[in-house]
Amino acid sequence: MADRITYVGLDVHKDSIVVAVAAGGLRGEVREYGRIANTPTALDRLLRKLGGDGMTLRFCYEAGPCGYGIQRRLSTGGHECVVVAPSLIPKRAGDRVKTDRRDAASLAKLHRAGELTAVWVPDARHEAKRDLVRARLDAVRSLRRARQQLSGFLLRHGCHYGRPAWTRLHRRWLAGLKFAQAVHHIVLEDYIAAVEAAEARRNRLTAQIEAMLSDWTLAPVVAALQTMRGMALVNAASLIAELGDLSRFANPRQLMAYLGLVPSEHSSGGSVKRGGITKAGNAAARRLLIEAAWSYRFPARLSRQLLLRQERQPRLIRDIAWKGQLRLCARYRKLARTGKPANIVTTAIARELSGFVWAIARQVAVTTDGSHKTNDPSQRRRQRTTQHRTSGQGRGRGRGQENPREHYLPNDHSDAGF
Repeated sequence: MADRITYVGLDVHKDSIVVAVAAGGLRGEVREYGRIANTPTALDRLLRKLGGDGMTLRFCYEAGPCGYGIQRRLSTGGHECVVVAPSLIPKRAGDRVKTDRRDAASLAKLHRAGELTAVWVPDARHEAKRDLVRARLDAVRSLRRARQQLSGFLLRHGCHYGRPAWTRLHRRWLAGLKFAQAVHHIVLEDYIAAVEAAEARRNRLTAQIEAMLSDWTLAPVVAALQTMRGMALVNAASLIAELGDLSRFANPRQLMAYLGLVPSEHSSGGSVKRGGITKAGNAAARRLLIEAAWSYRFPARLSRQLLLRQERQPRLIRDIAWKGQLRLCARYRKLARTGKPANIVTTAIARELSGFVWAIARQVAVTTDGSHKTNDPSQRRRQRTTQHRTSGQGRGRGRGQENPREHYLPNDHSDAGF
């Protein structure tokens, strides 16, 4: 049966693909097929030539800037195709020659030996949502750069505001600045226009992220994660867009390692040396968790905004979020008292925060229609008894709003005593 399997390594570039073929079996022949165009027509022609006589084809190529289009096309045609993590490809220490042909042949041989590590490939709809949150991140970076440029211009000319910037009062102060050179007023207005354009772009993309949740199958997970401190809508949606369905991680340690939040290690014999975090995996998701971890430097409490985000979530999820807040806030203070730098303390909190994120996501069973089920029996009873209330009637005080503490009343097994 192994003789009827052909392993195909693809070295993918923008305009071309270098193909190498490894026959089945431990010592099967590895040969160069050649270079083809990176087009659907050339790919279909390759499938017809290699897949004749009932041959099973198994493809692989490295993850890169060309995306997942090749993987989706091959999978749609019924062929197995894995996208490989480039940083986890085994390499010989003495190998100093790198060419496209060698890369393709090495991929084919390693795929046959089972030595490659595949990455998670999102479907087309999920990738579109991930592109949206990444576009917002680009907009935030553009806004930061525009503000820095304006601040640098003001600093060069001795203009100091002395109060929190980027407010309406700050904008009025900018309008009242006087310069000796008329050209400087033109420069100032151009910098201000760049800041306002970047703010408008960020706000538009933020509104689009909120709108996309209505037809997203992972929207229940996003809503559940908002019960955590530091996980508002944009942060939670961005994190799930980057990570996808967390059920593919068997335990939280796998998620921590995937995010690169575990310490590196170099041990030999009786010597054990651990260094900084590995920084492997998804850097954007790691940044989001570290950003959220900063909020745990304050004492544990349920703010009004957090309470409103929790009101429609089952008690089981709220309990996990509160347990996480108690532990992480105490952990932050304990590590800070030891004199460790703030960035190291925050990274440690982010690692533990990822474990609570995993625990909450595991409690939400996502269905194909975007609805969700919960493992909390009290929440299932509440959902059955509140089906007749569609807009907060009876508790909305005539304005279509629910009591924000409705799910925290004593007769509902309240958590308000925490």
